[in-house]
Amino acid sequence: PCSTPSIRVPLRSTVCSPNGNRTVRGLEALTLSIPPSAGQSLIKRSDLKNRPNIGGVLRDKGYATYFFYGGKSYFDNMGPYFRSIGFNVVDKDNMKPGEIKFSHIWGVCDEDSYSKMLTTLDSLNAKGKPFYAQMMTISNHRPYTYPDGRIDIPSSAKSRKGGVKYADYALGRFMREAAQKPWFNNTVFVIIADHCASSAGDVELPLEKYHIPALIYAPGMFQPRIVDYTVSQIDIMPTLLAMLGICYESPFYGRNVFDPHYKPRAFLATYQDLGYLEGDTLTVLSPVRRVRQYVAKPTRENPYNTVLIEKQSP
Repeated sequence: PCSTPSIRVPLRSTVCSPNGNRTVRGLEALTLSIPPSAGQSLIKRSDLKNRPNIGGVLRDKGYATYFFYGGKSYFDNMGPYFRSIGFNVVDKDNMKPGEIKFSHIWGVCDEDSYSKMLTTLDSLNAKGKPFYAQMMTISNHRPYTYPDGRIDIPSSAKSRKGGVKYADYALGRFMREAAQKPWFNNTVFVIIADHCASSAGDVELPLEKYHIPALIYAPGMFQPRIVDYTVSQIDIMPTLLAMLGICYESPFYGRNVFDPHYKPRAFLATYQDLGYLEGDTLTVLSPVRRVRQYVAKPTRENPYNTVLIEKQSP
């Protein structure tokens, strides 16, 4: 696909669907732009290889590509995976003691991760090197601990509310610091969740548990707009590339959500079930060739309520 930078609208979507219920599914969707596969995510499989990926498109245009993670990137095979598709990996093992102000079982706090990323991006910019950097934050995760004195919920509370509020604080601090950088005005920021807090429900793939925030932000480049139709996590990066007018030969399943021919749909999965949502119909495919279909019938209590439609399996 090839488009012009005349599309000057960022995506802020409250109807974006994640690929699954684990972090690796989100990373897979954003880097490979493919629907979820049955069984394990491609990230956790042993046959890692340099699959076509968003980073590769940008490296062909001269960009440096980096993945930042506050913990040890051997977790969930993230480090080996990102290296296999050509990314430089920066994790806790790359941080000096003086760069770590707070850490817990998962790794360093979000502030420390953002500071490391800012330092790295400053160095790349000083060399005149454009960059594509992807970060996976960890503070909004059990045990929900963080540096004290940042928010009005003490770290000792170990509450999800505190984890969310601290993650928001750290992101806001990062954006304020980034806004002072010489590279800020020609940089696009994508802020998106990997998955929801829980995927349990009355049905195999409850739609209300596959509903994440997504924001494409570049105040000097795009005018605000809310997208009010369903989009998939795999569509985010192809949309961004189209907005920036970057031409490439696409191997991706994701689509530009602003294309006039775009058809709203979403993919979702667990390890056992694969789902496809189009219109008000959710189709779920499971092992032993089992197929069910649900129809979305919103209620006041649950706008994503689904009802089973009896359908004979093939």
